[in-house]
This record gives sequence, structure tokens and C-alpha cells, in this order.
Amino acid sequence: MQKFFLPLELIHRNQAVIAGQDARHIARVLRLNKGDILCLTDGRGTDFTGRIIDTSPDRVRLEIVNSQASKSESPLPFTVCSGMLKHQKMDTVIKGLTQMGITRWIPFYCERSIPVPDTKALARRMERWHTIAKETIKQCRRSRLVEISSPKTFDDILELTPEFDHCIAFWEKSSRPLSCLTPLEGENRTILLIGPEGGFSEPEIAGASAAGFTPYTLGPRILRAETAALCGAALIQHRLGDM
Repeated sequence: MQKFFLPLELIHRNQAVIAGQDARHIARVLRLNKGDILCLTDGRGTDFTGRIIDTSPDRVRLEIVNSQASKSESPLPFTVCSGMLKHQKMDTVIKGLTQMGITRWIPFYCERSIPVPDTKALARRMERWHTIAKETIKQCRRSRLVEISSPKTFDDILELTPEFDHCIAFWEKSSRPLSCLTPLEGENRTILLIGPEGGFSEPEIAGASAAGFTPYTLGPRILRAETAALCGAALIQHRLGDM
């Protein structure tokens, strides 16, 4: 069953109203009626079960039957940093990473990134990324919104390493296999660095290594940047106990 967002501020005395596009989807597409059950989330890790009291084309009124902490969220605090890609490739990256359960996504610019778009274009892209992540979370039944940062510089990313237990960069010239990565006691807070088309330059990898990132290989084949992000994230989740 698909999840729907229900911000906590909309719940009053165990009742709530869903309006707009979600209400139209419930009433017109799913054709749910009085007494039917909905799966809901506040986007902060709590799930709700709601029973429909009444519907109209643009409004669904609910009774909240129960609430519980989500069982679908990853136990791994995982930040993925993606070098900016051309065209709509970043849409593919955020959609896939959201499905996989990451906590935070930070796009960034580096030596081989596409040119920086103007302020209006960047604002539109940011809005689109948030929409894609929100719709993907509903589809894959997650319960926590992905934190999406505005694009950073490469140096900004390097300053984040003190926050993490594992700092990983995938680089095609590395010979270190991911089998060397082992879980630690505690949260295993992890940050992953993925380059743009063309990858990282050697000075950038040297700078990342000096800042605390460890370069790993994804194998002998060269992957597209969007493929590397998803493949690398899945392998790290597996190594650290999420998948």
C-alpha cells in the first residue's frame, strides 16, 4: 500500500485532513471510501494508520487509528555526495538513492563538473529534486524525508569528514577493494564521495585523502557516474550491515 504524507501539525484530536493532489489520488485513482485504511507518515520516522471518515474530490478526512516508529528506515546514517552531472542525470541519482534509504544527499561542484547554472535554474533544479525525493519516498514506503543540501564546493565537502566514522571516495585508479571496509562499534556514520562525468582529478583525490577520505575501487569496469553512485551506495550498505 502506498504511503501518504501527513505532517504532525495537521493532526488534531486524532483526526486529520488530506487535501490537494494526494486527496484527488485517494478519491479518484485509488477510489477509496469511508472506512478504508490508509498508510501515512510524518516524514520524520513515524508511521500512522488512518481510517477514512469521508471523502470529496479534493479533501479526505481521516481518523488516526494508531502510530508507531517506522520499521522501513535504514539504521545506517548515510550521506552521499554527488558531483554535479549534466541534464537530468541528477534526477536519476536522487530517485535511486532515496529508494535505497540514504539519510542525506549533497550535490557538489569540482574540477570536471558541468558549469554552474544561474540562480533561477539552480532553484528550479533544487525544487525538482525535493519533489522527486518526496514522491519516491511515498512509492517505496519510507518514512523519513531525505535531507537535500544546496550544491556545495569540493572544499566544503572535505570539511565534513570530522562528522563521520567512514569517509569513502570511489576512484577508478584506486586498487583498494571494498572488502577492506568493516563495520565499527556504534553508528557507523558514513559519507560517500562520487565524482562527476570524467571522475576526480589526481589533485582532488590527493586533497580528499589528506582530509580523511579513503579511495576505493568499484572494480575493473568504468561505470557511468549515476551508476557508480547507486552501485557504490548499495555495496557500502551491504558491508556495513543495512542490506
